[in-house]
Amino acid sequence: MTQASAQHTPMMSQFLKIKREHPEVLLFYRMGDFYELFFDDAKRAAALLDITLTQRGQSAGKPIPMAGVPYHSAEGYLARLVKAGESVAICEQIGDPATSKGPVERKVVRIVTPGTLYDEALLDASRDNLVLAAYPRGETWGMAWLELSSGRFSVLEVEGEAEMLAEVQRLDPAELLIADSQDLPPSLAERRGLRRQSDWLFDLESATRTLCDQFAVQDLRGFGCAHLEAAMTAAGVLIDYARDTQRSQLPHVTAIGVENRDDAVVIDAASRRNLEIDTNLGGSGDNTLASVLDTTATAMGSRLMKRWLNRPLHDRPRVLARQAAVALLLDDEAFLPLRDDLKAIGDVERILARVALRSARPRDLARLRDALNALPGLEASLSGFDEGTALDELKRHIRPYPALAETLTRALVENPPVVIRDGGVIASGYDEELDEQRGLAENAGDYLIQLETRERERTGLAGLKVGYNRVHGYYIEIPRAQAREAPADYIRRQTLKNAERFIIPELKEFEDKALSAKSRALGREKLLYEALLDTLGAELDALQQSGRALASLDVLASFAERAQALDFVRPTLTEAPGINIQGGRHPVVEHVSEAPFVPNDLALDDSRRMLVITGPNMGGKSTYMRQAALITLMAHTGSFVPADAAEIGPVDRIFTRIGSSDDLAGGRSTFMVEMTETANILHNASDKSLVLMDEIGRGTSTFDGLSLAWASAEHLTRSRAFTLFATHYFEMTALPDQAPGVANVHLTAAEHKDGIVFMHRVEDGPASQSYGLQVAQLAGVPQHVIARAREKLALLEQQEIDQGQRQTPLADPAADTGASAAPSAPRQDDLFASTPHPLLDELSSLDVDGLSPRQALELLYTWREKV
Repeated sequence: MTQASAQHTPMMSQFLKIKREHPEVLLFYRMGDFYELFFDDAKRAAALLDITLTQRGQSAGKPIPMAGVPYHSAEGYLARLVKAGESVAICEQIGDPATSKGPVERKVVRIVTPGTLYDEALLDASRDNLVLAAYPRGETWGMAWLELSSGRFSVLEVEGEAEMLAEVQRLDPAELLIADSQDLPPSLAERRGLRRQSDWLFDLESATRTLCDQFAVQDLRGFGCAHLEAAMTAAGVLIDYARDTQRSQLPHVTAIGVENRDDAVVIDAASRRNLEIDTNLGGSGDNTLASVLDTTATAMGSRLMKRWLNRPLHDRPRVLARQAAVALLLDDEAFLPLRDDLKAIGDVERILARVALRSARPRDLARLRDALNALPGLEASLSGFDEGTALDELKRHIRPYPALAETLTRALVENPPVVIRDGGVIASGYDEELDEQRGLAENAGDYLIQLETRERERTGLAGLKVGYNRVHGYYIEIPRAQAREAPADYIRRQTLKNAERFIIPELKEFEDKALSAKSRALGREKLLYEALLDTLGAELDALQQSGRALASLDVLASFAERAQALDFVRPTLTEAPGINIQGGRHPVVEHVSEAPFVPNDLALDDSRRMLVITGPNMGGKSTYMRQAALITLMAHTGSFVPADAAEIGPVDRIFTRIGSSDDLAGGRSTFMVEMTETANILHNASDKSLVLMDEIGRGTSTFDGLSLAWASAEHLTRSRAFTLFATHYFEMTALPDQAPGVANVHLTAAEHKDGIVFMHRVEDGPASQSYGLQVAQLAGVPQHVIARAREKLALLEQQEIDQGQRQTPLADPAADTGASAAPSAPRQDDLFASTPHPLLDELSSLDVDGLSPRQALELLYTWREKV
C-alpha cells in the first residue's frame, strides 16, 4: 500500500483508484441511496448544480470535500451537468454487501457524455443527438456519426475543410472527436463538446477490425464503404468511443449507412444559417422552415423531417417517390386516419435503443405495447394503397407483431411505475409463481386477523392479540396476568412489563413465508422483466426497420397535412435548367404574418440567369430571395411548395450571402465575413447553382463596395449561376446592358405624404429611387435629422443635375467585345471624358476624406485600374 492510500479509509482508497481511471470526468460514486462526489469533483458539481458542499473524513490532514445527489432523482442533475458540457462516470455497487469483506465492490457501468445520451429525460425528443468523428487523409475528410439513442450510424467523405465545416453545421453534433494533433479552424477549436483523441487511435487497420467485430462480418464490402479509408478510420474511433462510454457492445447498431455528397443539394454552413432551416439566427427553433412544416405525430418523425430539410436530394427518383406519396395521402384526405394512428405510436426508435442497451424502463415497454397494438390499424389504413405505389415499401415494414403485442399486453399493468426497483410492473395473472408470492405478502393481514380470532376461541383468553415488529417478527401477545394460562404449545419469545409474547409453529411457518415473500416477489418480477427485454431483443432488427418506416410515413403525412392546410402545390422537377415559380410565397413569413402575403413570380432560365433586384429597405428584397431558395429546397425534399405553380430544374448547390455579422472570436470583421462568404460562392458556384447575393460591398467605402459588387456580379454571369443579386447601388442596374442573361427587377413602393407604403410586388425594371429617408423615418430617426437629410439630398441632387445627366457607371469599352481593357495611363482630360459622371459627382460633392478634386481623380483612377 502506498503512503497516499495508507492515509485513507478502504472506501476512499477504492474511490481514488476508480477516479484515477477516469480523471477527465465527474465521478458519481454510489453510496447507499446517494451518488457522492469527492475532492475537486465535489467542488465543481456543487458550483454547477447549486448543491451543498460538505466534507467527509480527512486526506493528508485536511477535510475531504464532498457533495451528493439522491440516487432516485439523479437524472435531473445529470441533465444539468450534460447541458453544461460535462461528462459523468456512473459508478455502481456490483458486489453483495452481505458477503463483502471491506467496501462493497464497485465499478463504472457507464459514462454519460453529451453525445452518447439515450435517457428520455436527458434528450430533446425533436432533435438528433449525435457524436461525430472526423479524420482527414490529405484533402479528403472522413466523417462518421452515431445517434446512440436510435442506433443510426452513418459515414461520409468530403473534399476540403470548407465542406467538412458545412457538414458539421448540418449535423450539429453534441460531441466531436478529433485527433490530438489535428489543426482546426477557430469555429471548431472553440466548439463545446470537442473531444481530442490520441493520434494512435486513428489507425485504419484497427478501425476496420473494430467495425467488422461490431457487425459480425469478415469485411465491410457488403456495406459499400470499404473503399472510404478516411471515413472508416473515423467510424472505428467512434464505435470504440461509444463502446467505452456505454460499457456495451451496442447491439442495436447493426449497420452502417453511406451518404454520398453528390446525392444531395450542397448547402454550406453560412447559407444553412441564413436560410434558418431549423434554427433561426438567434439560435432557437422559432420561426424556421421546420417550425412551419413540422406537424408530425411522433418525435422520431420530427427528427427525420429536420434531417430531410437539411439534406435536400439530387436523387430525382427518391424525391419523386416522396412527392407521389404525398399526393396519394392527399387523395380523399387519406392522411387523416394515418395521423390519428401515428399519435399512438410514440418514439419507437429511442425506446428500442434503450431495450437493446438494457436500460428501458417500464413506461418505455408500455409505450411500445401501445405502439404494437396500434400497428394493425395502421396496416388497415395503408391497405387501400395499390401495390407498386410510393407507399408500398413502407407498407412492407409497417406490419403487426401479434405475439409481441399479446405478450406485452398480458405482462404489463396498464400504467406501470417509472422504475422496476419497487415492483408493481408485472400484471396479475401473467406468472403463477409471482402471484403466489404476492398473495403471501399482500394477504398477511387477513391471515393474522383469522389466526387471532381462532386462538382467542381456542384459549378462551379475550386479551390475546397477534402482532408484529421489525426486531422480533410475528408474535402472540397475552397480558401478564393471563400468561400462565397459555397453552403448552405456546413458546415464550419475549417478556415485557405488562405482557408476554409467544410464538407457535403455525405462526413461525407463516413468518418465514411472509417475510421473504415480498423480496422473492420483487426478485421474480425483475427476472420476468429481463425476460421481456430478451424477447424484444430477439425481434430488434425487424422492429427497428418498422420504426424507421413509421417515421418516414409520419413525415409524408405531415407534408400532406401542410400542403392541404397552407395551400401548397406539387412542384415539377424538370431536366431543363431554370427555376420558374408562379405566385411564390415565403412559407415562414406568410405563416407568422397577420397581413396578407403578396405572392410574386420568379423566372430564371438559360437566357435569363441573373436578376438585379433593387428597391427600398424593408421593401421585401430579402424575403423574395429567400422564398426562392426555400421553395427550391422544399421541392428537393419531396414536399409540396408555397406557390401557384413551380418548375424547378437541376440544382447542385444553394448559396446565400445575406445579412451582416462579425466573427470576433475568429478575428474577422463584418466585412471580412461578407468577403469570405462571397469568395466561397465565387469559387464554387456552377451553372446549376442557385445564388442569393444581398447588398454585397456594404461594409467598405462606396467605391470599393460598388466595384466589388460589380466585379462579383460579372463573375457570376460568366459562371452562369442562377443568381438573385439585391443591391442599393443603382449603378448596378446598368449591368444588363453590359452582360448577357441579366435583367432588372424591383420591389415596388409608393410615397404617401412624407411616408412610404411598401407594395412588396416584384416588377420588371430598376427601382426609381431608394426611399432611404422614408424608411429612416419609419425607424424612428429624429425628425430634425430627417429634415437635415432632406436638405442635403436636395443639394446633392441639384449638383448632379448641374454637372450633367447620369451616364452608365463602370462602362468598360471592352465589355461588348470581350477584350481586356488595357491598363494604359490615360491623360487627365481622358479621365474627365471617360470617367462615369456619378462617381465624379460623389467625390467632388461629398469631399470624401477631405480630398481635393484632383486627389479624388487620382484615387478614382487607381480604383478604375483595380476594376
